[in-house]
Amino acid sequence: MRKYFCLFILHFTLLTGAYAQDVDYNVNLISPALLKNANAVARLEETKLVIKDIGSATLYHKYAITILNEAAANYARFYEYYDKFRKIDYVDGKLFDSSGKKIKTLKKSELNDIALTDGFSLMDDFRGKVCDLGVNTYPYTIEYTSSIDLNGLMFLPLWNPVQGYNFSVENSKLTVECPANYKLRYKVFDYYKDPVISSVNDNTSYEWSIANTPAIKEEKYSPQLHEITPTVLLAPTDFKWGDYTGDMNSWKDMGKFFFTLNQGRDVLPDNIKKIVHQLTDNVPDTINKIKLLYQYLQKNTRYVSVQLGIGGWQTFDAEYVASKDYGDCKALSNYMHSMLKEAGIKSNCTLINAGYYNTYFDSDFPSAHFNHVIVCVPMAKDTMWLECTSQTLPAGYLGGFTADRYALLVDEDNSKLIHTPTYKMADNFQNRDIKATIDEDGNLTATINTQVKGMQEDHLHWLINGLSKDKISEYLKNNIDLPSYDIIKFNYQEDSLLVPSVYEHLELTANNYAQVTGKRLFIAPDILTKNSIKLNTGEDHQTTIELPYEHAEIDTVDIKMPPGYSPESIPADVTINSQFGNYLMSVKVVGNEIFYYRKCEQASGKFPAVYYPDLASYYDKVYKSDRSKIVLVKTNGG
Repeated sequence: MRKYFCLFILHFTLLTGAYAQDVDYNVNLISPALLKNANAVARLEETKLVIKDIGSATLYHKYAITILNEAAANYARFYEYYDKFRKIDYVDGKLFDSSGKKIKTLKKSELNDIALTDGFSLMDDFRGKVCDLGVNTYPYTIEYTSSIDLNGLMFLPLWNPVQGYNFSVENSKLTVECPANYKLRYKVFDYYKDPVISSVNDNTSYEWSIANTPAIKEEKYSPQLHEITPTVLLAPTDFKWGDYTGDMNSWKDMGKFFFTLNQGRDVLPDNIKKIVHQLTDNVPDTINKIKLLYQYLQKNTRYVSVQLGIGGWQTFDAEYVASKDYGDCKALSNYMHSMLKEAGIKSNCTLINAGYYNTYFDSDFPSAHFNHVIVCVPMAKDTMWLECTSQTLPAGYLGGFTADRYALLVDEDNSKLIHTPTYKMADNFQNRDIKATIDEDGNLTATINTQVKGMQEDHLHWLINGLSKDKISEYLKNNIDLPSYDIIKFNYQEDSLLVPSVYEHLELTANNYAQVTGKRLFIAPDILTKNSIKLNTGEDHQTTIELPYEHAEIDTVDIKMPPGYSPESIPADVTINSQFGNYLMSVKVVGNEIFYYRKCEQASGKFPAVYYPDLASYYDKVYKSDRSKIVLVKTNGG
């Protein structure tokens, strides 16, 4: 299922099209305004979707892109996938030099047919047509034309003519023709005109177009590109997918379709029923029953993607997973749901759009933009969430892959949007304690104990559960922000609480950590947790600022100085309070020890673009404070 959506999203930038008159692709005809900040310019794009009925359509697409430099070379590549729902009827390609002269036409032998395997799917039926007319002499223009028959219309393409940052558009047009009684739904972003609607024979035509749209540069903490550039989302109301029909008029209707698609596939074989009862019959607490069944799932199954069937949407039944000991996200979630059902615990398979920081969702526009399935267990006082593709996560914890976003709970009669847990500052933190010694040559020896919790521990959880000890050692030797160091010892422990923690123990040495100049030592007391963010304030920020999940970091550092030294300069305490976060730093010297304390609380949320200078100033102050140094001087008696 993940694979299907990945491929579909890749296809979104190569949508339908209508064939156009020849255009002069001379680069000198491009407006200077479109060349500013641009690596590529869409000279022409004409996209046409002809819907015949609720289950079939044809996509036409013609587009020409001038590639200005090597940074845009990927736009010279043509890609379309096909499967039982998509048939590629026609592909044509041409290459033009900077003057607009055609220098090459795509040969049939240059259009490669490839298997689209992803490395983790046991079986799939996805293939693709791929070619690349790019050359190493810039600028040049490629033109591609394609026609695709669609058999099944649960998805309609999206139109996003600005295909990336540093990408400008001369002309782009989307046309949708459909029967007059077809209920087309659409939603627009950064497009402030009504579509041009007309009658064509017995059909209704909708048209959107843009012209002379300049390139935009990528800005840190920007929204997703489709939110800030002209975009049209399309979706059906009634649709056909395989032998099934459904409608997307509401989330409830859409959930009903997925329930029907997978109905009757939750029957366990007798041997698994017996195991379920052995595990749970004598356990009075529902939460513990869920945990025991989840642990059984983790120990006895593994995730393998199987992309066959109805576009990857219909699950393999519970008996299949029981016999094979593997399944994809749908099959494993359905298997978990089946075991819970046998134990008398109600649960729901739940569709979600997974991915780290991929929390955007159009809650007011029902459509099938999901790529993953998890299990929701509604309870009297709370809800238990289960990520069934993981063999290591504790029951109830989702992590950054699926947390804090809308999901569609699938139910026979009451499907609805729900929201997955949002982990707050108290859930997401890092608490680090460092005991260190520095000798008079500036060499550092340190023992470091760190607790990371919640979404702060997601990466470490993957590291210690996904890599061998040798690979972890290799990672540690290359990913700590010290100029020169050796890892002497390391180990990790995890708890399995509802919001889990990882405990890391490190012992390391770092040569020349402190700078030695004559009789002075320059020491940065912030050994490991330095903020690396510096924002460009040279230009106005154009887009809304979106800061990801909130979290906190606390560092307590005790450094023993070499004998015979005393402080000459100690950084002043720093306190920064802003809407973007709070920061506190203090350092003091007591006897021959340096005591350093740092606390940084990072806020999350959306902020107007006008606050960008304030954000940049906040990060700049933190950046400088984290790199402040204490100066020790050798005393005469040293």
